[in-house]
Amino acid sequence: MRVVIRGAGDIATGVALRLYRAGLQVAMTDLEKPTAIRRTVCFSQAIIHGEMKVEDVVARKAETPAHAEQLLVNNVIAVLPDPEGQMISTLHPDAVVDAILAKKNLGTTIHDAPVVIGVGPGFTAGVDCHAVVETMRGHYMGRVIYQGSAIPNTAIPGLIGGFAGERVLRAPADGVFHQLLEIGAVVRQGDVAATVDGQPMVCTLNGVLRGILPDGTPVFKGMKSGDIDPRDVVDHCYTTSDKATAVGGGVLEAILGLTGVLKTI
Repeated sequence: MRVVIRGAGDIATGVALRLYRAGLQVAMTDLEKPTAIRRTVCFSQAIIHGEMKVEDVVARKAETPAHAEQLLVNNVIAVLPDPEGQMISTLHPDAVVDAILAKKNLGTTIHDAPVVIGVGPGFTAGVDCHAVVETMRGHYMGRVIYQGSAIPNTAIPGLIGGFAGERVLRAPADGVFHQLLEIGAVVRQGDVAATVDGQPMVCTLNGVLRGILPDGTPVFKGMKSGDIDPRDVVDHCYTTSDKATAVGGGVLEAILGLTGVLKTI
């Protein structure tokens, strides 16, 4: 079974790992210049580096659908620089998963594949997809919705280690991002993780820098540019999150259920 995932950020990568480990062929699409924060666990980095390994799985960049086809046949996750998803139909997927997490639908339709899954808010099961997987942290995270939509976006990050919005670092100004600290660095409140045109992006709490934009990224004031994990476990920077794993499990359940695979087991 072949699945194309729109998006290759950290949640989409968690989805890809669950599907790949279950024996599905996985191709992914993303921006030509990805803006992922948690770069150590994002297959989108294959577009930049040619190859990206997350945990024990390798993904490689594919410039064309033919190249992607070759990678898929050889059991390798293919990542295409194709933000509009124009190459998806050429791959003839059994399922399409929109895991861009834009909080709105950027063009996915229920007709894109026999099974279409929307991840998070912005989709309605039965209208623009066949099922939606909940991304809101809490009791319903990872559950499959076959009628209706996910919980609306609150614009407030979920709680991790007792902190929510404080975890997110935002660009202090418009300009070019200058990264000072690396992912995995242990930080304390007040440390400067980066600058934008000389203005500091200050760490808002103690913890581990779980994600940060790469040096030279154009940013705007208030743009999400870093992420601190207050639990002080450096290994969390290099493994997919509980959220990504839960959402990935929901996507796998939806695909297997809607394609009839679960009924034959």
